[in-house]
Amino acid sequence: MVDSSPVPTPMVPKQSPTNTVQSLDDVAAASYRRVIGKTIYLTTTRPDITFAVNHLSQFMSAPTSAHQQATTRILRYLKGNPGAGVHLPHKSTVQLKAFCDSDWATCPDTRRLVTGFTVYLGNSLISWSSKKQPIVSRSSSEAELRLLANTVCELQ
Repeated sequence: MVDSSPVPTPMVPKQSPTNTVQSLDDVAAASYRRVIGKTIYLTTTRPDITFAVNHLSQFMSAPTSAHQQATTRILRYLKGNPGAGVHLPHKSTVQLKAFCDSDWATCPDTRRLVTGFTVYLGNSLISWSSKKQPIVSRSSSEAELRLLANTVCELQ
């Protein structure tokens, strides 16, 4: 990865690796699992890669060459953005702000809802989440209401 060129985003927008590509051998699959495990740990301070890592971690049992390429893209993104991450300034207001959004039924594999929220204390990001919900929502309104309830629970 030393000679690789950096990329501007951790994941290609609107492109989702599926299980229709060639599966990896045992050695390559073990390497994929190690890299994903390390990037999961890295999401503690790098919320910008959380969605991409969460998506790729769903394929730990049977990774393919497309998943391995997507993991390489995350590493190339990290190479190009070494200083990004959670910043805690010493001068900031004590005001709690939260933002949330949902992506209704766009997961091509399961058609489930993907939700996410961020919580700020002043200008500092203190909590965030991005995950696929365990149930299928019937409408975008139901999806937004579900996400809003989760965000309020986080705030409390």
